[in-house]
Amino acid sequence: MIKAIFFDLDDTLLWDQKSIKEAFVATCKAAEDRYGVDADQLEEAVREAARNLYASYEFYPFTQMIGINPFEGLWGNFLDVHVDFIKMKEMAPAYRKEAWSAGLKTMGVDDPDFGDELAERFPQERRNAQFVYEETFQTLDGLKGNYQLLLLTNGSPDLQNTKLAITPELVPYFDQIVISGDFGSGKPDPAIFEHALSLLSVGKDEVLMVGDNLMTDILGANRAGIKTVWINRHDKKRNEVIPTYEIQQLGELYAILEELKLN
Repeated sequence: MIKAIFFDLDDTLLWDQKSIKEAFVATCKAAEDRYGVDADQLEEAVREAARNLYASYEFYPFTQMIGINPFEGLWGNFLDVHVDFIKMKEMAPAYRKEAWSAGLKTMGVDDPDFGDELAERFPQERRNAQFVYEETFQTLDGLKGNYQLLLLTNGSPDLQNTKLAITPELVPYFDQIVISGDFGSGKPDPAIFEHALSLLSVGKDEVLMVGDNLMTDILGANRAGIKTVWINRHDKKRNEVIPTYEIQQLGELYAILEELKLN
């Protein structure tokens, strides 16, 4: 019998990819207005520069383990106490400026000062562009009180808590919030799922894990012996990781829960 549901945060409850996209659109529009560069091409150039720079830093393996992507590095402050977060905090301003300046240079614009300006603008635009899926609150309303709910998210505690501070109405739904940067390793490590089970005092057969990422949410829960629900809103192709269930909308959870009550 299912007693608890674990939810991923980014691109499961919050539409993080859209938030990042809109922040890029607004920031790159400023460059288009100033220099006439193509905003879409600049976005691609900055994304590429950010990926390459991010992978070159000594803390990159840590970001992989905790689950922090290069674009979160373009707006997070990383005010966390772990030594690698301290390194990230120190590196973040230069990383942002270098990524934006390199992107501009790819477009034929050599203006590091403007790169710095865009690097400062992007975090502001991201904070102003928080998107929550329409179905999120309706679904959580239907589950709260009937199941224990736990938020299980990869990332920097400072950054994930910033996202939650921007959307404060999300937090009260959850009995526990587990952030990989606090725990010390991220999904798909089964240890973080086992930690979540212990917080709610439930067994692995009493839980569903709901998430959008096959390689973190689903793989990790599978490894921990937890039933998984892959939310595949954008009709992605499945890889070798097989979820227990696949849905396109959070509202489809109800039918799964009813089915599990009957089995």
